[in-house]
Amino acid sequence: MRQIPVDTSGATVMVAQPPQLKLRDKKTGQVAVDNETGNNLMTVDVLFVMNGNAEVVSVTVAEPDVSGELTTGTPVALTGLVARPWENEFNGQKRHGLSFRAVAVTSLAAKAG
Repeated sequence: MRQIPVDTSGATVMVAQPPQLKLRDKKTGQVAVDNETGNNLMTVDVLFVMNGNAEVVSVTVAEPDVSGELTTGTPVALTGLVARPWENEFNGQKRHGLSFRAVAVTSLAAKAG
């Protein structure tokens, strides 16, 4: 699968919504797991601000790699962030977009204080 590295060095990144378990199936409540480690996956919505533009993106990360108190507004570092293009077909409609995955999401609040 193609992955595109995302450079966050010139951006301000903060938590928009605290981490939540990522569901593989919303109807059954089945939690998504990492294929390699078996760890539960989490999604963290972050506000990505760069060059006067702001956007909220959902980042997937393995549960053990979410560190620190991540509440709304907490500045964070996104280690190993990549964008992955995706495409699927549902009910005859083609859909496509980008998903984001990070090796780790780490609170920077302790470092600032």
